[in-house]
Amino acid sequence: MTVRATRKLLDRLGPATTDPEQATTVLGEWYGTALPWRPRQVALMMSDRTLLPVLLPLAPASTLLARFPTHLAAVLTAHGVPTRFIEDEISRMRSWQVAPTNNRSRVGSLNEFASLANHVRDDYPGPDLLGLSMWLSTVPCSPLYKRHISPDRELAALVQRHHEQET
Repeated sequence: MTVRATRKLLDRLGPATTDPEQATTVLGEWYGTALPWRPRQVALMMSDRTLLPVLLPLAPASTLLARFPTHLAAVLTAHGVPTRFIEDEISRMRSWQVAPTNNRSRVGSLNEFASLANHVRDDYPGPDLLGLSMWLSTVPCSPLYKRHISPDRELAALVQRHHEQET
């Protein structure tokens, strides 16, 4: 599993690999950035294939990648993704590697999500990171306009295709 991190997140996670292995998960590589919210900093992760956003507490940064699968599972469950798909996806996330971002379009989408999250986070008490992740997943994204328009719809289509391939 590869996390393509922005400079803000790389500074917190430590050294990056320059030649990461190809991701074996259905959701592909993940892009991530740090949001310097107060009083609690947040990490914003986004799937390369679906642009699905997942927000989780950043601290402690040393355990961020180990905690991410649990938060991803919660978001996938909230989207109604079948348990078997979630378990398979999480099981493929046993080892992680961190690399710098390599796709300007994905960084642009990540920045758009960060900006939107900054504007609406007060509407989500605490903030409710799962609720905010779910709301962000309904936002239309230009890279998805020719397919399914928003990350939640793109995720549903990907899960459906994956299910059809398995049967």
